Order: sequence, then structure tokens, then C-alpha cells
Amino acid sequence: MIEGLAAIYIFMLAAFTGNEVISKVPVILHTPLMSGSNFIHGIVVVGAMVTMGHAEGLLELTIGFVAVFLAAGNAVGGYVVTERMLEMFKSSKEDK
Repeated sequence: MIEGLAAIYIFMLAAFTGNEVISKVPVILHTPLMSGSNFIHGIVVVGAMVTMGHAEGLLELTIGFVAVFLAAGNAVGGYVVTERMLEMFKSSKEDK
């Protein structure tokens, strides 16, 4: 496992890189960009379940459960946003 200063360094580097990349994206593309990356939420759910599977105490199980719950909610929310976004591009013509 990564320990101490190495973990902090990697976290800070990832945060800085993410901020730089997202700040270069035009505002109008933020929703499609995030909606198009819903597969990442699935990876987070799997990671949270694996972590929960290795939990040994009640506190660790509780934190793992909350992580799985929040990650699943994030995944579902991403797909809801995608569906709403795609609805905006459908034709408003009604067949008569």
C-alpha cells in the first residue's frame, strides 16, 4: 500500500491535474462530459464493494456500506442526467 507522504503527493497531483483539465472544458460541455463518463461510477461501486468485503470491524463495515450506497447513487444520478440531457435533443414534432 502507499503510505504517508507518497499518498498525499499522489492525491494533490491528481487534484491539480483534474482541476487543470476540467477548467479548460467550456461550460456548455460539462454535462455531456460527465454524463459520458458514467462507467467510472461503476468502477467506484466495485471498489467500494471490494473494500467493504475486506472490512473487519463494525465501523469499517458501516463506512463501506455508506461508500457503496453513495457510489451507487452517483452512478444512478449520472444516468438520470444523461437521460435528461438526451431528451433535450429529441425532436419536438408530434406525429398526427
